[in-house]
Amino acid sequence: MADSKREIERKFEFETNKAARRGVPDLTGTAGIAEVADRGTVDLDAVYYDTPDQRLAADGLTLRRRTGGADAGWHLKLPVSPGVRDEVTAPLSDTVPRSLAALVRSRVRDGGLGPQVRLLSSRQVSHLLGADGALLAELSTDSVRAEAEPAGAGGAAAGGVEAAQAAAAVATWTEVEVELADGVDPALLDAVEKKFRKAGIRVSDAPSKLARALAETGNQPATRPEPGPAEGTAGAYVLAYLREQRDALVAQDPAVRRNLPDSVHQMRVASRRMRSAFKTYRKILDRDVTDPIGEELRHLGRELGVDRDQEVLHERFQAGVEGLPRTLRHGPVRGRLRTWNNGRRADSRRRALDCLDSPRHLALLDALDALLADPPLLPAAAKPAGKALPKAVLRDYERLAGRMEHALSLEPGEERDHALHDARKAAKRARYAAEAAEPALGKPADRQAKAMKSVQTLLGDHQDSVVAREALRGLAEQAAAAGESAFSWGVLYARTEALAASCERELPEIWDKASDPALREALAP
Repeated sequence: MADSKREIERKFEFETNKAARRGVPDLTGTAGIAEVADRGTVDLDAVYYDTPDQRLAADGLTLRRRTGGADAGWHLKLPVSPGVRDEVTAPLSDTVPRSLAALVRSRVRDGGLGPQVRLLSSRQVSHLLGADGALLAELSTDSVRAEAEPAGAGGAAAGGVEAAQAAAAVATWTEVEVELADGVDPALLDAVEKKFRKAGIRVSDAPSKLARALAETGNQPATRPEPGPAEGTAGAYVLAYLREQRDALVAQDPAVRRNLPDSVHQMRVASRRMRSAFKTYRKILDRDVTDPIGEELRHLGRELGVDRDQEVLHERFQAGVEGLPRTLRHGPVRGRLRTWNNGRRADSRRRALDCLDSPRHLALLDALDALLADPPLLPAAAKPAGKALPKAVLRDYERLAGRMEHALSLEPGEERDHALHDARKAAKRARYAAEAAEPALGKPADRQAKAMKSVQTLLGDHQDSVVAREALRGLAEQAAAAGESAFSWGVLYARTEALAASCERELPEIWDKASDPALREALAP
């Protein structure tokens, strides 16, 4: 079983040997630090694992097996933002724990994990305490010795823990680390940094011990930039956008596995954006190559969508139930909702994880890498972005306009609901097209994207109400079958129906603003 915690820290190094001899200054009185309590010295032995081409390190992840200290075991650190990482831990074992291996699967794939670097650290630990004796942060001064694993050790030991005694290269240094206790204001780190600067101690250039060890032992693989068209061309901007979405798919994989808030949604959006870009910019990238990949992205979106849709429904119904006055809340509605969600969410989450664990998903990630490494560019890719991209954005707008005209011509009812759903999908594509072009086209594309988002949001609220009404009917039937009152579910159904009607009344005005010809004129090449 793996555990996780949010780690907020800052690493420092001595600017000169003289500063190192002076050591760390007394922090008593800095930002509420009332006492610096010495906690002694501990020896740590950590072996860092990665693929032979160091895919984890390239994305800022670290996976290590460490002995010594109070937290001996396996540690996986996932970047959140500069100075902030999520640390996921597992007990000591002879091989990489399955729980951690799953979290790096989108990076490792079939690459295999093996020892890359061994770090031996003598750590002097102090606790920074507040006036009430509560722990504010842990201060560590580490004397580090890094030993690069000899060539071939990674492949030979794949998943094992025996590090070779001989090292290809060695590096030594001293660093200082301040890690905040849970719930402590990060402003403490700023105050400590200010104090350290006066003592000749600066923020380290290396984001982690591993990054420094790889650099100083010469154990970093050569990086090769992905090829592509010339800067400023339509192809360059489209490929940059596709790389962002590919990276998001890979990065959200461990977040989905950890069931982090909004992770399924973000992964699904990345798949939609990429698939949409393939269609929007079909004159820049060869569809014979992108269409099969687009179908795989569609499959991924469907599998993730089951879990995401259930998440959205539950949040909507939970808010609806809590918003009901007591006089309109008949029967065990909270319990009924909980039972309904638990059963459906367990199935939808299992389906999402099965998708991520499938060979089909790894094949999709490999296909995306191959496409970006050798993009199937068409002649239009070499055109200036200012000429080629606006045409694609305007094509998607015209597609949306046609669907909106059709939907608004229909009477309210099931046929119109389907037509509005089709318009919603077209609005998403038009929005994504403008967002992809924004780095090249600037404010005109940004304004177009915002206009399309306003339409998409309203159409999304309408479609959510259509799906919600179907689910509420099912909840009412379940309640009635169990001998419970279905009254509250009927009230929620009526409110949801009213929301759909409100969306339809607002739609003509929202669409009128979004279809302002001035927006398209600003985009015209």
